[in-house]
Amino acid sequence: MALDKRTVLKELEKVMDPELGVPITEMELVDKIEIKDGEVTVDFHLTAPYCPPMLAMKMAYDIKEIVSHIPEVKSVKLNMSGHYLSAELNKEVNK
Repeated sequence: MALDKRTVLKELEKVMDPELGVPITEMELVDKIEIKDGEVTVDFHLTAPYCPPMLAMKMAYDIKEIVSHIPEVKSVKLNMSGHYLSAELNKEVNK
């Protein structure tokens, strides 16, 4: 299986919004996927700017874990936007 945006998006269908139980792809929360030499960057947003930070982190870690399991992926970077703690949460999940 070649590493492309469609492959990553297909895997992201497994990530559910922890409150609603709906895939983030169905909710159109994934803004952009970039792939370069096995390094994947996923830009996404949440349903609300004041989503509880614990739920925001759960979703971010789920994205990172699922994308990391694609065989051709060497690393995953996330860019969460639109949350009041986006900068802090991005820093934590991208350690």
